Amino acid sequence: MQSCEISSDSTDDPLSSGLRTHRQPRIVVIGAGLAGLAATKVLLKHGFTDVTVLEASDHVGGRVLSLQHGKTTLELGATWIHGANGNPVYHLAEENGLLEHSPAEEGSVGRISVYTNNGVAHYQTNAGKRIPKDLVEEFSDLYNEVYELTQEFFQNGKPVCAESQNSVGVFTRDVVRKRIMLDPDDTESTKKLKLSMLQQYLKLESCESSSPSMDEVSLSEFGEWTEIPGAHYIIPGGFMKIVDLQAQDIPSHTICLSKPVRCIHWNYSTQNQELIARGSSTRRDNDHNENNHGCRSQEDPLILGHPICVECEDEEWITADHVIVTASLGVLKESHEAMFSPSLPEDKVLAIEKLGISTTDKIFLEYEEPFWSPECNSIQFVWEDEAQLEHLVYPEELWYKKICTFEVLKPPERYGSMLSGWICGQEALYMERCDDETVAEICTELLRQFTGNPDIPKPRRIMRSSWGSNPYIRGSYSFTRVGSSGGDFERLAMPLPYANSTKAPPLQVLFAGEATHRKYYSTTHGALLSGQREATRLIEMYQDLHRAQTTKPNM
Repeated sequence: MQSCEISSDSTDDPLSSGLRTHRQPRIVVIGAGLAGLAATKVLLKHGFTDVTVLEASDHVGGRVLSLQHGKTTLELGATWIHGANGNPVYHLAEENGLLEHSPAEEGSVGRISVYTNNGVAHYQTNAGKRIPKDLVEEFSDLYNEVYELTQEFFQNGKPVCAESQNSVGVFTRDVVRKRIMLDPDDTESTKKLKLSMLQQYLKLESCESSSPSMDEVSLSEFGEWTEIPGAHYIIPGGFMKIVDLQAQDIPSHTICLSKPVRCIHWNYSTQNQELIARGSSTRRDNDHNENNHGCRSQEDPLILGHPICVECEDEEWITADHVIVTASLGVLKESHEAMFSPSLPEDKVLAIEKLGISTTDKIFLEYEEPFWSPECNSIQFVWEDEAQLEHLVYPEELWYKKICTFEVLKPPERYGSMLSGWICGQEALYMERCDDETVAEICTELLRQFTGNPDIPKPRRIMRSSWGSNPYIRGSYSFTRVGSSGGDFERLAMPLPYANSTKAPPLQVLFAGEATHRKYYSTTHGALLSGQREATRLIEMYQDLHRAQTTKPNM
């Protein structure tokens, strides 16, 4: 019985085993998020016709998920285009008339207000009192000064002192607290308020980083993440419009939805023959291809020299020359051992383990009419009893204390009376386990407590994201955890087998997705660029091969 074997001893030529034939190379893209769609679009544009996209869920888009709500669109996932100059997502949106400029001034501390737009942030304490605006501004200036210091360790190569534990959170809390306590002009009560605001800022910062806590974010690497110059933009019609633009030139039969992958068998050796024979037999006995959105039955892999078999959860085995894996870092952390055979190299496994990913969720609350004043753009929760705490980790029953803010969605002409709350870390997972009624009740009690208004009604509708418990996502986006570095993103991106494996067919398994981009991790433009990068690797390899064949002298 034939198998998917490509013997590594057959030749010293890495482009043998069928890659020199005139057939089209077969490419499988795993994941139909922005990275997978971008890779597919580039490959098709450059004449590759045998491309199949396998998407585990029942829709394209990955971590882009726009929810149509009446006349407006709510973003459960990606929301903002971060910067314009050279940002491919911005240029796509701009060229297709999708943009709306953020009213926030460029250079404003957008990360602290999650890019809330015009208006005033209301900082409310758990005693139901609003913190004076001038005190908030005074603290904000101090925090921003220290934030700039956190950037300098990477950007200026400053050594990290042991006391900081190489942690953005530990360093920031230490420096800000010292400056607050040394201020001779503040009363003790003012100092306590500022210390409490520090905790709220760090909670919001961790939502931005999609980390459980800023204590887990590497201080020495924090400044490597690169912000593209220019303002921030939203897409009123929904970020899914960007996904649609990426997908529009991809034939529908190319994308197989509801097609989870169980294992990628790459770099075949004889030990796989029995396994693949069994899979081939199963496929003949129970052909799942008739109703699988265009996936087709595949030939015996050895006949055409395919070095890879992709084993799907529906028992179908799909052969390929190349696989582009765009699974999230969360899925790789959870499943890489079962997902790759043979196992990933040790350095790649270490990169997966060292890099961080956590969950940032949104909670949308819709009301009949606003209970907030017209100038209010957000309600920030400041717990005065947390002023001196070191680690803001809560037991499951207190998960709600990690909700740091409720933004007012503006303009009201578009959104009506709607708030958008933010929560991250393990507490977001606790929230995901609750039903809508429980979350609505808890949020109502929080808003009543912090605003001092006992008459705030329950919302008429609640909508929320659940990125952590989504089995095909397992988190929102990546960050450089303490102990990791930018080099880990690059190690994660390196194709398999490594170049020094000269006897194996090259570029069998390629990796894309936001967690494979060293400077733009955690962003949609990072995801898009990574997909284009991996497609370009394949294009350039075949161009080089073609040139080598056409210039070979006749013997």
